Amino acid sequence: MAPPISASGINPNSPKTLIQLHPAFLFGICTNFMSFGENFRWAGEPEPRVIFRNIVQRPRHKVTGETVTIVGDHDVALLRYFDCTRSGPRSAFDNNVVYQFEIMEYILDFAFDRLGADGSKIDHPILITECVCNPFQSRSKMAELLFDTYGVPSIAYGVDAAFSYKYNQHHGVCNKDGLAICPGFMTTHVIPFIDGEPEYKGCCRTNIGGYHITDYLKQLLSLKYPHHMARFTWEKVEDLKMEHCYIALDYMSEARLFQNGTKEAEDKTRSWQLPWVPPPTEEPPSEEEIARKAAIKEKQGQRLREMAEAKRSSRINELENESHGLEFLLKQLEQVEEHDIRSFLSATGYVSRKEVESALVKVTQSLQKAKGEQAEFEEKPDAERFHLLNKPDHECTPEELKMKKRQVFLKSTSEGRQRAKQKRHEEELERERRNQQDEQRRSKNPELYKEQLLAKYKDLSEKVEQRKRLKTNGGQTNGNNISGNVGRGERLNAAQRERMRLLTTAAFDRGKGEDTFGARDEDWQLYKLMSKDNDDDDEGPDADEAELARLTSRLREVDPTFVPRSDNGNSQSVETPRSRPLTEEDFRIDLGVERFRCPEILFRPNWIGIDQAGLDEMAGVSLRRLPSKSTELEERLTSSIFLTGGSSLFPGMSERLEAGIRMITPCGSPIRVVKALNPTLDAWRGASAYAASPQFPAQTFSKQEYYEKGEDVVRRYQFRYHVL
Repeated sequence: MAPPISASGINPNSPKTLIQLHPAFLFGICTNFMSFGENFRWAGEPEPRVIFRNIVQRPRHKVTGETVTIVGDHDVALLRYFDCTRSGPRSAFDNNVVYQFEIMEYILDFAFDRLGADGSKIDHPILITECVCNPFQSRSKMAELLFDTYGVPSIAYGVDAAFSYKYNQHHGVCNKDGLAICPGFMTTHVIPFIDGEPEYKGCCRTNIGGYHITDYLKQLLSLKYPHHMARFTWEKVEDLKMEHCYIALDYMSEARLFQNGTKEAEDKTRSWQLPWVPPPTEEPPSEEEIARKAAIKEKQGQRLREMAEAKRSSRINELENESHGLEFLLKQLEQVEEHDIRSFLSATGYVSRKEVESALVKVTQSLQKAKGEQAEFEEKPDAERFHLLNKPDHECTPEELKMKKRQVFLKSTSEGRQRAKQKRHEEELERERRNQQDEQRRSKNPELYKEQLLAKYKDLSEKVEQRKRLKTNGGQTNGNNISGNVGRGERLNAAQRERMRLLTTAAFDRGKGEDTFGARDEDWQLYKLMSKDNDDDDEGPDADEAELARLTSRLREVDPTFVPRSDNGNSQSVETPRSRPLTEEDFRIDLGVERFRCPEILFRPNWIGIDQAGLDEMAGVSLRRLPSKSTELEERLTSSIFLTGGSSLFPGMSERLEAGIRMITPCGSPIRVVKALNPTLDAWRGASAYAASPQFPAQTFSKQEYYEKGEDVVRRYQFRYHVL
């Protein structure tokens, strides 16, 4: 007979479901929410032969649209051809209980296929590991799936922690009486063993495990380094947890070391260096390089100037040709009778001699502008340019009326530009005069001039800030010369308060009945009053602000160390942080207090919002739940406290658990904490040893018994471990 084949989960924190097919093959399924694993091997061998991830994903192909089922491991490059946005990895487990049996069917199909079971039936008994006190509904659904879908002849259920305890008891690690503490991936169980059999009445469970430690570490690192959140994938954080985290014997003393920044804390800090490439250092260009770039720039400028000159010459030629053509056309029109002009110009696109003359004037203007000359017609006096302004309207033709309106507009705008130009010229002269006076005072006594400027700047800036506060908050302060919160009415100036009074009066008078505002002439008069000075808040900078800007510029010239006040008038405002080049330290992840803070939630679940007992308290609860209250029995149990499960691999777990249990047990009680030979594989090894024993068929229930007795056989089923 061929030796049995087996498989086990590789993830040290995941709950395990071990299935043994006897005598032909044996395999196990292991899952956790983010990293799913499944291993296969021959029964009795210590290491798995086949490993794949225990997840199911059903993406669609981007080209064909076909839905594909992917079970276990997959190549990341292969997933580029599939749309995985609507179908993520799914697990068949909720905590450590199977509840998605459709996904479990995909897993079993893939597992049996990898083991070479090509037939329609699996004619071998199966051993399945489960958690403590697994709901019988999950047992029943699993049995129904294996019996109906795969034709399995018989099934046995066993607790994974019990298999690990019995395996290590056989190797002399623990005694027949003891406490098995199994911190797993999603849950933690404490199981008392009396005479080699688990006492389920004394079991207890808490919903805390390795998953919560990884998630807590991921949160802490994301808060500490928010710019590298994409780097903290679940798999990477899981690796950091298993590589660097440990259990502190005294959490407060350990945290105080890092708080004080001692040398010991620096030695315990671990660093993870992210990929970083130093920015290239730019050396200052040499004189030859500067000369070469200047020559290239000059050459490009010369080319652009030549192109612009060629374009200008071409434009001048076009305008000269057009001007000569129009002049020739006007000479021809001198020989044509008045009544024949329209028919003579029909082919040219013009309709009258005046239109041709107007076109010639425009072309002449464009030509003179292109040549850079000043047009003679622009120097015409206003009497010739605006000759229609003094002509009465009743004497003007309709075309002249249109021209007169245009001349009125042009004259007003021209006069406005002249006034603005004159004003700017006067302001420039005044500015030069004041600068000369300032320069004379500065040359006579520089220190006195500087003090006068600073005093004037201070008074003017306070005046401007006070006006801004009055415009915004109405002059109310909170005692620190900073504007406080005031009502809307206190923020208004006098004109705005008057408008508000008119509005409230109108609303009070018209508040009842139909809204008829605007139907009477008085309403429009009120509207004009309300619209007066409506843009007070949108005024541009006044004379004080302009003078303040001038003083600021002058102070910067005479005093390079002068720093002007901020625009909001708050001297306590924080400056915008300046960007700096990233260094290697910006890409370094330091693990300090996080190393022992995250595993500490196994003993203090309330830190992450789980109001349940920690590992040491669970041991005391389990002892109190025992049906027989015997001091001798408690001493036998505490003298053999057995640790198994992936989360028991943290350094310092045994010492911390022993110290915690010693605090809740009577003084002088013997306490000994031992760890499994291999906390991640001993559960499978114990089940594998039991499946190879001749007593295994007697512990199974058959398909015929399940169909005859129904779910009662699953409900009453209990595995016996005395043969191990």
